[in-house]
Amino acid sequence: MQLIQINTNCYYFSGSVNIGYISQGESGMIVDAGIDSQTMKKVLKKLDQEGLPVTHLFITHAHSDHYGGGSYLQQDRAIYTFAPYYEEAILRNPSIEPLYLFGGNDPLPELRNKFLEGNSIFVDEVLQEGVYERDGFNFTTYLLPGHSYYQLGIKIHDCLYAGDAYFSEEQLHKHKIPFLTDAHLAIQSLYKLKEIHTKGAVPGHGEYEEDFHDTVDANIAYHHELMHMLWAYIEAEKLVSHEELIVYMCNTYQVKVDQLPQWLLFRTAVTAYLIALLKQEQVGYKIENYRWMFYIKEGEA
Repeated sequence: MQLIQINTNCYYFSGSVNIGYISQGESGMIVDAGIDSQTMKKVLKKLDQEGLPVTHLFITHAHSDHYGGGSYLQQDRAIYTFAPYYEEAILRNPSIEPLYLFGGNDPLPELRNKFLEGNSIFVDEVLQEGVYERDGFNFTTYLLPGHSYYQLGIKIHDCLYAGDAYFSEEQLHKHKIPFLTDAHLAIQSLYKLKEIHTKGAVPGHGEYEEDFHDTVDANIAYHHELMHMLWAYIEAEKLVSHEELIVYMCNTYQVKVDQLPQWLLFRTAVTAYLIALLKQEQVGYKIENYRWMFYIKEGEA
């Protein structure tokens, strides 16, 4: 992992999942904690080598690749931890993630892994959207749901750490069907990002960009493309089941789905786009023969 300096105070560790860092005199805040203890050990070793303090932790959202190293960090250092409202319940009770992905049933053993369930972390302060001054850190948080329920981006020293509110174009095409909980909210969050005045932004996956609006626009277009594909398939089939739509999207994008955790993630993602179509009243649904069926609403085009 490479430590990249953005400005006098702001840095980030560039990797498969980015980890932010803000220096503030004798204090230092890590933004997100990576997936596991080994990742965090590398981060702390580099910060120690550079003489950069670590006193605070800010978690953008409760997905294990963003908080999995937090438990080690809290054991290794005296850390004050911030987390978003609602997300903090999952951080304290990580089994909630495999539980909700599995539809509320007790998760099978193969779902209890570090990719879906990190070690629990203690949260000192729960934050919502707003302006904060804490221990010399002056920052603004922005509610950016859609990828997660109450994801918060943090703007500090004119740098926005956006979590997974948007992805690099490379990451979009790599994952093909990006994980979302609600595509309608995700698109609203993307438009909100464009209204935030900042010199640059760091996504959870991708590189820091000063002019990140083109990347945000690419995310908006990508989500609309997937929504339109679903809409067009429903229009062609007249009446199609939820399961058939999952099969159609996974086949179309040739995603790898040979294990239950992968299938559950893609099921949630495809459903997120269906939720957007429902919210926009482009499709309707009914229960028929014990299946969740979708159709184009009369008069929609």
